[in-house]
Amino acid sequence: MPLVACDLDRTLIYSSRAFWLETTDAQAPPIVVSEVYQGVPISFMTRAAEQLLLDLAATATFVPVTTRTVAQYSRVQLPGSVPRFAITTNGGTILVDGEVDPAWSHTLQARLGAEAAPLAEVRALLEEPAAGEWIVRVHTAEDLFTYAIIDREAMPADWIAGLHLRCRALGWTVSVQGRKLYCVPEAVNKSAAVAEVHRRLGAPTVLAAGDSLLDQRMLEEAHFAFRPAHGELHDAAFTRHNLAVTARRGILAGEELLHSITRQVLSN
Repeated sequence: MPLVACDLDRTLIYSSRAFWLETTDAQAPPIVVSEVYQGVPISFMTRAAEQLLLDLAATATFVPVTTRTVAQYSRVQLPGSVPRFAITTNGGTILVDGEVDPAWSHTLQARLGAEAAPLAEVRALLEEPAAGEWIVRVHTAEDLFTYAIIDREAMPADWIAGLHLRCRALGWTVSVQGRKLYCVPEAVNKSAAVAEVHRRLGAPTVLAAGDSLLDQRMLEEAHFAFRPAHGELHDAAFTRHNLAVTARRGILAGEELLHSITRQVLSN
């Protein structure tokens, strides 16, 4: 069966801020809860998308691929059974039947030691006093990468451009998604983890979907790629010969993506 690697946030599931519905409330699509945090529903998909995902999982190996940590991913309730494979922490962790795969973790740690500056050195860039006006707080994800909650409007363009350059010299990448700024080692990437799952499955075809710069390599290396008409990749006008872009944005784009992916799977 083909392998479908799909980003979660703002690709498959959406916060209420990212619905971007252009209809009246009475015409809004039925929406289901995909995640609850501290007793409050915070992520959603349309009911139609939920059924499409169930149908897709019967014809392809569906692999969730997310920058979320394992703990954050565990809150997401997708329809159907637990995926055989899931990729979390931006490719830093592979889950097999819901359990962390130690072989992948060992391989990645060896690469990090050889290819990237220490996490503490990069985190310090986000904690510089000069950035205090737009950096609200800084977090570390499973000792693999760091990210900050930001005041995006207050963050100067020249500062983020400089951060890109400084991180690149250290073997790290930078991505801004909504109110979050990610600094991630180049070795910790979704594409490498998807390639490992592909190798283990021996799947004939890889289809991938995502919306951010952290998804770009995954989309570039897939046989067929899909992205919504929003997000970092859309803002950068990212395109490829094998890439399909939705007509809609927001939560309805998630539904449209699943339609397109299913059609491609069935046509192979």
